[in-house]
Amino acid sequence: MIGYDLGENEQRIGGMDSMAHVLTVSRAAHLVGVTRAEMQKHIASGALPSQDGMVTTTDLLKVFPDVQLEDSGAFERTTKIREEAFGRRIRERVLPNQEVLAQRLAAQSEELAEVRRHLAQYHDLIEAMQERIEMLRAVSPSQETRRTAPSVSWPLEGQTQQSCGYGVGSEQLAALAEFLDAGLAGVLGSEEPADTLEVLDDVLRVMTAHVKVKPSGHEFFVEGNETILKAALRAGLAPSYGCGNGNCGLCKARIVSGRVQQVHHTDYPLSANERAQGHALLCSHTAITDLEIEMLEAKLPADIPEQEIVAKVKKITPLAPDILLLHLQTPRTSRLRFLAGQRVSLSVSGSSANFRGDYPIASCPCDDRNLLFHICNNPDDEFARRLFADALRVDEPVSLFGPFGDFVLQKDVTNDIAFVVCDSGFAPVKSLIESAVAADVPVALQLIWAATRDNGHYLENQCRAWADALDTFSFVTLRANDLPAAGVAAAQRLQAEAGFACREVYVAGPADFVTAACTALTAAGLPAGQLHYDSF
Repeated sequence: MIGYDLGENEQRIGGMDSMAHVLTVSRAAHLVGVTRAEMQKHIASGALPSQDGMVTTTDLLKVFPDVQLEDSGAFERTTKIREEAFGRRIRERVLPNQEVLAQRLAAQSEELAEVRRHLAQYHDLIEAMQERIEMLRAVSPSQETRRTAPSVSWPLEGQTQQSCGYGVGSEQLAALAEFLDAGLAGVLGSEEPADTLEVLDDVLRVMTAHVKVKPSGHEFFVEGNETILKAALRAGLAPSYGCGNGNCGLCKARIVSGRVQQVHHTDYPLSANERAQGHALLCSHTAITDLEIEMLEAKLPADIPEQEIVAKVKKITPLAPDILLLHLQTPRTSRLRFLAGQRVSLSVSGSSANFRGDYPIASCPCDDRNLLFHICNNPDDEFARRLFADALRVDEPVSLFGPFGDFVLQKDVTNDIAFVVCDSGFAPVKSLIESAVAADVPVALQLIWAATRDNGHYLENQCRAWADALDTFSFVTLRANDLPAAGVAAAQRLQAEAGFACREVYVAGPADFVTAACTALTAAGLPAGQLHYDSF
């Protein structure tokens, strides 16, 4: 006997509602305007069900019941695009160009046509099933005959109902027919409102494309006309690349699935075999549809080659009476590839000047052309002394050598991160924090900033802005009379935190501060493998 549950059918596939719109975690975070790290917290707590990195809009709205299109960060960006659509900067950097926009709309139209074809096939299948049921009901035996008939469920190919026996009575067939009729009428006559997040997802897929990287599993979004390489850097990734201008071919990657469009000229010739395998230069292509790509990524400082680049002074700005912000800009055809936390050598040569200094980069690798440095007024540092004496002017060339150093974020870290710095030791940590935020690392970030002089917390407003904008970032400031005392005080402040020995700790600043802080942290039980430091 074949039985049918004609009650409420909750259709679920692998534990997920088969009728709901399914999203990746990154796409879901993008839609509701939160970080991926915050979304992962809801998943880890069990509040948001997830399977294979996917969530449904139904479950998403249970966790974020008050989300509205106009409240999400993604919709705000779309609104801004609409309001500033005539601005050249918006057109070039946010809105896709006409060709890319047309291709993204065409891709969505193809998906819609495919869905319609499937729906038509399902509708034909239901109608055929209804006809078959009516045929079976017409020849269905009486209740008395069914008691003595052999029980074979359905006729095999080439057999008739009479030759194989009966297994389904007319009552069951009638109930099944009513169920199909009611179900089909319910679907066709449904007036349920559209899934808000699904609608927003469709809109944003015209503006942005989602990219998943193999083999790392990293994800990011391509927005507007930006290239895949630029989007990857903006997301805190460390892809392989050189010139960023279509000449060297180092950013070559294989497009596993999805469609790309060339938006910049390139002089690097891909072979016929490379093209056949789906390779493209990330620096000259944008994403038309969601992509899956195979891309090389730097994991260690050794993966980054040493470079020599001539940049120009863009700006020199005071951060404090004894600290200057040096802003260098590299040529478009020769950008500095580095990991957050690394340093370079700066050199100026000429008839009237010849001086050099080593400094950590205080900016994020996501902006590889604009390099920032926090230069302290130090009479023993020839480069700094000349800089404060106005020996360096805007547009003057400065040679960069590097990068070097292993004061970098550990890849795929799962422990919360604490940064312990003193005075201008904030410079490399600023780069680390900005990189971690760009990469949306799913851990908490804490900064303990000690100062031994007035104006030692010269970018405290920047830290306050991070704390206001990010749920995962917090900071405290300390004052001390000398460097060793500052190191001990900062270490004691960190030790007071619950579970401090389970954190990855990065210490940066003058040598005496770093030595005192590292000694105190090690003595308090912090494992050596979780302690990273840089002194100068």
